[in-house]
Amino acid sequence: MKNHFHHDHEHTHDLNGDGIDRRGFLECMAWAGTGVLWMMSGGILKSYGMSQMIDRATGGLKSGLVIPKSDFSFVQISDSHIGFNKAANPDVVGTLQATIAKINAMPSAPSFVLHTGDLSHLAQADEFDTLEQSLKSVKTDKIFYVPGEHDVTDNGKLYLERYGKGTKGDGWYSFDSNGVHFVGLVNVTNHVDGGLGYLGPDQLKWLADDLKAYSNSTPIVVFAHIPLWAIYPQWGWGTQDSEAALALLRRFGSVSVLNGHIHQTIQKVEGNITFHTANSTAFPQPAPGSAPSPGPMKVPAEKLRGLLGLTSVNYLEHNHTLAITDTPLIKLDN
Repeated sequence: MKNHFHHDHEHTHDLNGDGIDRRGFLECMAWAGTGVLWMMSGGILKSYGMSQMIDRATGGLKSGLVIPKSDFSFVQISDSHIGFNKAANPDVVGTLQATIAKINAMPSAPSFVLHTGDLSHLAQADEFDTLEQSLKSVKTDKIFYVPGEHDVTDNGKLYLERYGKGTKGDGWYSFDSNGVHFVGLVNVTNHVDGGLGYLGPDQLKWLADDLKAYSNSTPIVVFAHIPLWAIYPQWGWGTQDSEAALALLRRFGSVSVLNGHIHQTIQKVEGNITFHTANSTAFPQPAPGSAPSPGPMKVPAEKLRGLLGLTSVNYLEHNHTLAITDTPLIKLDN
């Protein structure tokens, strides 16, 4: 399958000079506020640009468009960075609340929310307090968390006190919902600024034991902060020992890996494993290799909310398929 880069609703296949297509590690990037609906069946992934699904005359869905039904849904949010107040976004609480409003406006409430890390910016108690107060208004049954590197600047002590009840080690755990097995991994504890994520032998042993009870036909969803695939190792956008974890997951027919950390949506399919990174609710970061280094990216104020958002996932039980949709806080015009 030819790799491609999705930017402002256009596809460019030959990106010589920017180091993206040449390395062949991007399946698709949904960028600049475009929403993308992903549907996977039998290991084949199809994408539909949300802007192509909207009838501009009416503002509704195009006539004849079939939207897949699902047995249950959940939402992923990531990188809220409560406490951040620099020029890239001086109101991260406001954009988090806008994200919550999007969730609460969904036709049916999601079964739960996954937060894939960097809840806070400096792991301060008041930052966690503000996050918790904001998330109380989410219309959902439960919120599950994994830490980002910004949440463990105190070696994870406060994060574990607040969010680690019933977890193992540095905060990893698993649960089942509607026939799907969910695994929350922690790959930030031994992370150094600019370095790769790291799972470690204790967590990998736990993962192997955790998966033993499940048949190959069980859909698996893994969520962790730093990507579990090598998006751009030069910036630390990958996990040092991820291959050991992926080796344990390859026997399953349907695996979805949901990550954050890089503040943009990138998708890759490798066999039966779909990798997906979520937008931040706080601020964007540059595309891989497009800037001297990663970090908060300042954009015109009217474009910021088009680069922030949430990810919703619908699951159809009898097909064991997942449909992943990214929704910006506002839709940018072409």
